[in-house]
Formats: sequence, C-alpha cells, structure tokens
Amino acid sequence: MRTFLIRVATLAAAATTLVAPTAPTAAAAAQGLSFRPLQYNTNGYNWGGYVATGSGFTSVSATWTEPRATCNSTNDLYAPWVGIDGYGSSTVEQTGVATDCSSGSPVNQAWYEMYPANPVYLSSSSYPVSVGDVITASVTYAGSSRYTLKLTDSSRGWTFTTTKSLSAQRVSGEVIIESPTGSYPNFGTLSFTSATVNGKSLGSFGPVALDPSANGTYEARTSALGSSGTSFTETYLHQ
Repeated sequence: MRTFLIRVATLAAAATTLVAPTAPTAAAAAQGLSFRPLQYNTNGYNWGGYVATGSGFTSVSATWTEPRATCNSTNDLYAPWVGIDGYGSSTVEQTGVATDCSSGSPVNQAWYEMYPANPVYLSSSSYPVSVGDVITASVTYAGSSRYTLKLTDSSRGWTFTTTKSLSAQRVSGEVIIESPTGSYPNFGTLSFTSATVNGKSLGSFGPVALDPSANGTYEARTSALGSSGTSFTETYLHQ
C-alpha cells in the first residue's frame, strides 16, 4: 500500500515568441493516466514539492530546467507541474511536462489538465521539449470560473496558452512533482526557481512540504526553500 510522508516546510535562511496553438493531441505516451488531487494516505497518489494552503488563490508560477531521466521500468511516469487546487479539494488546474517510460525510453511531452477532465498532451512537433530546456509554467484565475494555463519553453522559443472553465474552490496553490503510476524514473535533481503564488514568494505562505513515498520509503526528497522563498530542489532517491 502506498503512503505519503508529509512534513511541515522549513524555510532555509530562506519574452517569449508566441506560437499560434494548434489543436493539442492526446499522447500515446503516458497511457492516458491523470495527474490527480492529493488524497492523504490513499493508495496511488504521489506528490512531492510545496503546497500553499488557504483560500482565494489566483495564480501560481515556477521555472525549471528539464532534467535528464533514466528509466527504471516501463511503468515509470512523472511530471513537474504547477497548479491551483488538489490539496483538500477535488479538482486540479495544472500544467507541466510529463516524462513517460512506457516505450522503454524517456519521452518528454508538454501537457495541461483540468482534473477531473483527462490530461491534454500537446503536439510534440509544435511544442517539443528536450532535456536541458528551460520551462516556465503558470496557472492564473481569470474570473468567472475560467483559468488560463500557460507553458513556455524559452530554450526553443514557444509558448502555449489556453483558457478553460471549471468550477473550483481555489484552496491551494502548488509546485509539484507527481508520478500517477507511483513509479519515478531516475531524474537526478530537479531545481524549481521563481516559484510564486498570488504574485508573492511561495515561501511567504508557509507552505507544506511533501515527500513522495512508497511503503514508508522515500522516493524523492524535497529540499528546504531557498532564502528568497522561491526556489527548492527535488532529489530522486529510488523507485
């Protein structure tokens, strides 16, 4: 049975060319699995990172460099993402980059999801993502139950933006890694920077830190926040 080890966050002394969107395509990669809300001590849900809690969240944003992943098995699947909701609520409005190993080799693909709707994977030809690319993701509440999801690959010069409607509570804002299969590839160390919520540093909200685990054993470790409250790392431990 999978569990989640949740610890209180400790603060350490702590542009783009807009490409006209083409119709996103569902990926053969990622097997159609959803990235879901966190449910405490529930089998199969697997978050690592930081969550700001409260009410009235209107935006979240972060930047990372896409790390090189090594597949341990064809079950490996994970994504760094940013989102609103999902911690104590039944929806998630989120976007990021998934790394899928179902083919035997890591495949990176940009995606967004308005859970409980299925994830939408972007065309790899129009929105390619490679190891070493600098990714910035954001989710912004646009009013009247509308959310604008934006993903930028500044290394390749593309930006994808979409606005979707969903009735949601806006009770959390998060910067997360997640494995829907509960099986992480070896991604080494992933560094999140420029992490903000409602235009302020993530750290200013006293966020909760999450370490994903299986059977009481950590799969990855979330670092303390940096002194600015806008940066932290996720370090792979094992599958």
